[in-house]
Amino acid sequence: MILIALGANLPGTDGSAPRATCEEAAEALGRIPGLARTALSRWWSTAPEPPLPGSPWYVNGVARCEGDIGPEALLAALQRIEDAAGRVRPYPNAPRTLDLDIIAMDVTVRQAPDPILPHPRAHLRRFVLQPLAEVAPGWRHPGLGKTVEELLAELPEAAMEAL
Repeated sequence: MILIALGANLPGTDGSAPRATCEEAAEALGRIPGLARTALSRWWSTAPEPPLPGSPWYVNGVARCEGDIGPEALLAALQRIEDAAGRVRPYPNAPRTLDLDIIAMDVTVRQAPDPILPHPRAHLRRFVLQPLAEVAPGWRHPGLGKTVEELLAELPEAAMEAL
């Protein structure tokens, strides 16, 4: 099982809303050779983390996929999708037109090279875990050994709304 987080809080280069950009990216996942999207969470509206004054709220979701693709090839494919959506990286946690993160690839645990697996901060982010629980209930974090439900229970409440 491959879990990919999708998010955006800026309009696309064509002026499309962040949700439309995320929906287009979710469709693009199915066009990556060696990858098949098998489930997609609801879309969630979430406050920026960390909070940035004036930063719009995000649209977030998680896709569950299956496939025979290596981590480096998947990361490169996701970055091409981000680039096509006009993603720029002016500074860490900057608002963005699209953000695609590999959360986990089966039970792979690796510190280097990129991508680090599982995602090093996914277990700390309700905006990742809440939609992840929809597409992979009972998923167990390969490094921590805790289920997604246990990880969610450890987090403080956060401003989130299902769309």
